[in-house]
Amino acid sequence: MPSSGYTYLCKFDDLKEGVPRRFEVEGVPVSLVLTEQQVFAIHDVCSHSAVSLSEGEVDGCTVECWLHASRFDLRTGHPLDPPATRPVPVYPVQVEDGCVYARVVPRSER
Repeated sequence: MPSSGYTYLCKFDDLKEGVPRRFEVEGVPVSLVLTEQQVFAIHDVCSHSAVSLSEGEVDGCTVECWLHASRFDLRTGHPLDPPATRPVPVYPVQVEDGCVYARVVPRSER
């Protein structure tokens, strides 16, 4: 079992390399991204234009917002290109027994 506070999202085998997948955990939109055999969980809303990052393209450890091309680091949530200037939250991930869990902190608890 994962540590306390983690929510089951999917089976590891359900993720495709470089293809973001959107989930919602207690009202929080989350994008899971498998890249280089590591799973990242990032808030699924661009900090610049409020569009879904799970609809963007993945390149290495970055995801690009499809609307204005801001790229975000999947490890830190920091924007790498304008027009975005504010980071988006990232969430810890655990993979156990072929299942993916994330610890998503609701906005009210941040």
